[in-house]
Amino acid sequence: MERRDIEIFLTLADELSFTRTAERLHVTTARVSQTIKLLERRFGTPLFDRTSRRVVLTPVGRRLRDDLAPAFRQIEEAVARAVAAGRGIDGVLRVGFVGAAAGSFVLKVNARFATLHPSCEVRIRENQFGDALELLRSDEIDLLLAALPFAEPDLTAGDVLVRERTLLAVSSRHPFAKRRSVRLADLARVRVLASPPQVPGYWDDHLAPSPGSRGPAFSTIQEMLTLIGADQGVYPVAEQVNRYYLRPDVVYVPISDAPPIEWGLVWRTAGDTTRMRAYREAARDLAASGQGMD
Repeated sequence: MERRDIEIFLTLADELSFTRTAERLHVTTARVSQTIKLLERRFGTPLFDRTSRRVVLTPVGRRLRDDLAPAFRQIEEAVARAVAAGRGIDGVLRVGFVGAAAGSFVLKVNARFATLHPSCEVRIRENQFGDALELLRSDEIDLLLAALPFAEPDLTAGDVLVRERTLLAVSSRHPFAKRRSVRLADLARVRVLASPPQVPGYWDDHLAPSPGSRGPAFSTIQEMLTLIGADQGVYPVAEQVNRYYLRPDVVYVPISDAPPIEWGLVWRTAGDTTRMRAYREAARDLAASGQGMD
């Protein structure tokens, strides 16, 4: 049965009038009559007893109504929820982030977004370095504030919201720790930690082109810093670490010729919604106001 056929049958079962059914569904009475006749031919039995004075359900018609009505109502409600999610700015929006500074920025965007769209609840989630993309792809989060670039066929990266200087995190015992700055060419002489396996390889190449060698991989920011503190390797990081991740065994040295680390929102291309677009607009407005990451 087609959706429209079910709708006509259930409406007639409710109204018990061909005229009222046609008015309610904005179709002709001939369309209602034709649909019911087709259904009765398909089932091989009458669904309604019709006289010039009244229309009543047959026993088979009553059973079909009772079986179809709850399922059809669930389908209609599911469709309505999907439409509301795609077009509306209410409901729930899930935003992920990696790192303390990114979390601070997300909270500022939330405050701005809430004043514009108070009926939409934003739930934030801190992700580990290696699991963020999987959470995005498995639909556990809607948006991810992440360091760019991203060149994934199923993901879209939005505008650059924040730019930060690139520093090199090294052990306090490393020779670079005594320098005022280093250059990208210096990375060819040292071991650079590998990002988690889930992170695209081109991201490592963007941060540290032509390293001397790759050190062990890490999964979290704290694990990365622990490995660096143990002199297992170095790693390029954003300037925010000077505020949020100070450690006695790690020193942060500016990379003088490195491009800035850029942050933006990333989402599943096929899952974009009106509320996500509204959130990205609030993030762009916040970035334009100069109140980016701390």
